[in-house]
Amino acid sequence: MYRILELNGGTPPLTYKRFLHILSLLGDPEVPVRNLTAEDFQRCSPPELGLTECYGVPLPSDLKIPPESISPWRGGESEGLQRLEQHLADQGWVASFTKPKTVPNSLLPSTTGLSPYFSMGCLSVRSFFYRLSNIYAQAKHHSLPPVSLQGQLLWREFFYTVASATPNFTKMAGNPICLQIRWYEDAERLHKWKTAQTGFPWIDAIMTQLRQEGWIHHLARHAAACFLTRGDLWISWEEGMKVHFWFWVFSFCLVIFPSGWSSESPALSWYCGVGKVGMR
Repeated sequence: MYRILELNGGTPPLTYKRFLHILSLLGDPEVPVRNLTAEDFQRCSPPELGLTECYGVPLPSDLKIPPESISPWRGGESEGLQRLEQHLADQGWVASFTKPKTVPNSLLPSTTGLSPYFSMGCLSVRSFFYRLSNIYAQAKHHSLPPVSLQGQLLWREFFYTVASATPNFTKMAGNPICLQIRWYEDAERLHKWKTAQTGFPWIDAIMTQLRQEGWIHHLARHAAACFLTRGDLWISWEEGMKVHFWFWVFSFCLVIFPSGWSSESPALSWYCGVGKVGMR
């Protein structure tokens, strides 16, 4: 990231096109390190007493996730690797993938669904990048950024770069890349939006699926974010971000935004028309 900022004059690139240009100057990222083996763990010492209480993985009950949760998502490295191999096995699909052609009314991801596994460290981003590069190298034709799978991965890194180098990134006030708008403050309408009681069937269905399954289609996230802000309620995207972050923690980082906190804020501000980060 620091090399990107240096080549861009000390500031993050605010357009995806500029970001790709800088990456072309830097070249491909370092190759991933080798996989761990059982021998590596033989040299490890037993954990100190008390570490489990401080750093143990919480149970669903600890996160107040009901036992009857119908979410199809499961966390962990094994699940992430299985999803990864399942998608990469279809090399024709990988080579021809374009984001705009994914199914707009899908109840399950018509992309890869790998974002939370990257975000939580279950999968290596660099491994995925090079696996894709190898498939592209063997294909006669393949899609290109930003609509390709590799292009979507680079979108993630683009937002991480902007997030890490922008002051007050998750706020409107003091944020140099966010429009300053006098939003309404309406606790009742905000609550109805959160709890799927707006009276608009499409929006309520979106928020219900988000609450129950921890995932919604990217076009649904557009609709929910726009309805909250410029589309109807005129309530700040910061309030929406709080709701999404809450579900993000409780639903294995699978809220409506792709890769955790860094993507959550710009995605909301972008959908709502107040961010200065974009494609050009």
